Amino acid sequence: MKKEFVISVGCEYGCFGPEIGKMIAKDYGIAYYDRKLIDEIIEEAGFSKDLAEKAEAGLDVRGKTKELSGGPTKYANLTERVVYIQTEVIKKLAARGSCVFIGRCSDYILRDHKNCLNVFIYAPMEVRIKNVMEGHNLSREDAVLLIEQNDEMLHARYKQMTGTYRGDRHNRHLLIDSNLLGLEGTVKLIEEVADRVFGREE
Repeated sequence: MKKEFVISVGCEYGCFGPEIGKMIAKDYGIAYYDRKLIDEIIEEAGFSKDLAEKAEAGLDVRGKTKELSGGPTKYANLTERVVYIQTEVIKKLAARGSCVFIGRCSDYILRDHKNCLNVFIYAPMEVRIKNVMEGHNLSREDAVLLIEQNDEMLHARYKQMTGTYRGDRHNRHLLIDSNLLGLEGTVKLIEEVADRVFGREE
């Protein structure tokens, strides 16, 4: 690549988004940032993992959604602080050099970044169920429940931070069904688009 760039990968649970992101980062030899790493940085800033997870789900520290909590509270200020720290962390990581982010509302946080490709990966529900059943050794019932719980949490958080919806095509440059081409094919397609947008090395 001729220039530094960021690829933001949003994804539905169970469609191999993180795996695809890791493969892209490895192919380009660039940094990879996911929820685990960013949450570790937030913890280092002095916030507990429990509080970070509540902010992640759009909750105040009493476990109620802000939308249902009856207005601003002293607890809401804490979760808003976590969101602020996460936003600053993502911006600073992006400023370090080329990288891949998985989720974390990075498409929204980096909306003013001049070299950011926003991708959203999804898959048919039956495919997601199968992937989760096999990946976590779960029954179909438990896999469905896990998907629903993750979808609810991720949608709530994205709506809280952005005011819109995670899969909204207007927030993304590229939407891909990972089941269509498989992992390697999806990676290749994203990289082909990135090469074209950001320029190949000569």
